[in-house]
Amino acid sequence: MTLNNLDACIAPFKAFSEQSIADLDAWQEQGGKIAGIYCVYAPGELIRAAGVVPVSLCGKKQAPIQDAERDLPAGFCPLIKSSYGYAITDTCPFFSFSDILVAETTCDGKKKMYELMGALKPLHLMHLPHTQAGQVALDYWIAAFKGLEDFLAPVSGLSVTPEALRFQIREQNQIRRVLLEVALLASDPRSPMTAREMLVVQESKSFSVFPEKYLQHLTRLKSGLEYFLARPDLPEHGGVRILLTGCPVGKGSDKVINIIEDLGARVVCMENCSGLKGMSLAVDETGDPYEALARRYLQIPCSCMTPNPNRMSDLRQMAVQFKADAVVDLTWLGCHTYNGESLAIRTLVEEELNLPFLHIETDYSDSDLEQLKTRIEALMELSQ
Repeated sequence: MTLNNLDACIAPFKAFSEQSIADLDAWQEQGGKIAGIYCVYAPGELIRAAGVVPVSLCGKKQAPIQDAERDLPAGFCPLIKSSYGYAITDTCPFFSFSDILVAETTCDGKKKMYELMGALKPLHLMHLPHTQAGQVALDYWIAAFKGLEDFLAPVSGLSVTPEALRFQIREQNQIRRVLLEVALLASDPRSPMTAREMLVVQESKSFSVFPEKYLQHLTRLKSGLEYFLARPDLPEHGGVRILLTGCPVGKGSDKVINIIEDLGARVVCMENCSGLKGMSLAVDETGDPYEALARRYLQIPCSCMTPNPNRMSDLRQMAVQFKADAVVDLTWLGCHTYNGESLAIRTLVEEELNLPFLHIETDYSDSDLEQLKTRIEALMELSQ
């Protein structure tokens, strides 16, 4: 396996959004329904089992924010404003394809945004419990899944069966497992894959119309990486190994990743929602599939939960798995829960993991690029 052959394994993911648009068009022409989603709390297995295709919607670029601020407060986080701006300007092709929207109460700002979005397309809001602990929270969340099922049934004309739900659970469990394996291989000191390439691979999962196609490409990439890394005498890529945690990032909001890699360091792990958050959480494939699915999604380590011990557990594990030299906590201006949790992350990283830590609070604009570069350079000096 040469570097060119490995590039060929990565290439399909770089064209995945264009392929997804073609697949969505074909799906819709056949009468298929599409649900636009914004968050990892939206249970893709249940949506697919109802005969509806879930696709993630745009919200990670600066361009539509100015339009959004006509309706939303400027103090809202850039993710909310970008998402809403794309919707009202109809500049996100995935939003245009969506017949319905499946939303979630992960923060107050998004709840208010969804009230406005409900005037654009039929929208179902899943109400999250505030805690992951206890039977009451689980029962509440199971009821939310049933409510989503009731919303989906008249959209697709199909009823969710346990068999269909179990099939989707098995497929998504396999995708999560292989994606985590690919991320670990990509983080190998001898791997030529960059974080920017890994981000494209991870993001492609969220707008895959046919999961089997994504899994096929993902499995091929895994095999390609394994074959490449089996070659003798491969040089190791130097540079500080960074674990990135915090708010979601994506193409257009990846300026911190770009700075880190341009400075010669490596982002070897992205714990955030657009990365590996919850990726090690599998759905139990035995017993009641509704309860198993609800249990899995309730344990996602999001800062909207109080308390949020699973995020600490994940960071401990990932710091070891990915051999991190330092941790960068990237949070967006106006994201109160992630910013509020940053002190706990700092304490964990510095006092328990004994690693250098940097908290960055920023937005999607380029106004602070030089300041960020200076702060990240200082972190790298501490980490060497």
